[in-house]
Amino acid sequence: MTRIRGLAALTVVILGLGQGSHAAVIVYKTTLTGPNESPPNTSPGTGPAEVDFDPVAHTMRVQVTFSNLLSTTTASHIHAATALPGTGTAGVATQVPPFIGFPLGVTAGTFDQTLDTSLASTYNPAFVTANGGTPASAEAALAASLAAGTSYLNIHTNLFPNGEIRGFLALAVPEPASLALFGTGVVAMLAYGLHRRSRIRA
Repeated sequence: MTRIRGLAALTVVILGLGQGSHAAVIVYKTTLTGPNESPPNTSPGTGPAEVDFDPVAHTMRVQVTFSNLLSTTTASHIHAATALPGTGTAGVATQVPPFIGFPLGVTAGTFDQTLDTSLASTYNPAFVTANGGTPASAEAALAASLAAGTSYLNIHTNLFPNGEIRGFLALAVPEPASLALFGTGVVAMLAYGLHRRSRIRA
């Protein structure tokens, strides 16, 4: 059993090496839509979003592309944390009024910004106060919410001040290369176990 645990640990190390310098980055993705809002709406607006959270470098890259909104943008944020994963509403966790540099007054656009999660300016002051009172505690709270599936990215518009399109951020599926490395590790563990059994029986 000890050797099997050792091999399992080795597999994790191999996966980490396979991901190189990006091993610390945790990738969350979603698709923003009107039906994902609370309450749902029939907006044709949509768009993919990705949040790359790096707890080691203390950075969070937010990437959003959106189009076909029924009215022009007024703000965008990450909200956290809802009571249950994938449902409900929560207060604004990140910069207010919007992300700095988010395109406003448009029905389509793109946003790509990397925020420093160690700075108070990255967060809504109310979120910091409600979660320990420091940027470090706010970062930990947001990280926990992202991991739990209780954070969503919301785009607010004139017609929908509470949000026209949104999506709950979910952990992205590992890259094929990582899955292949993991599969190799599992096969190696199984082969080792079969080899051990055959030696014992012999």
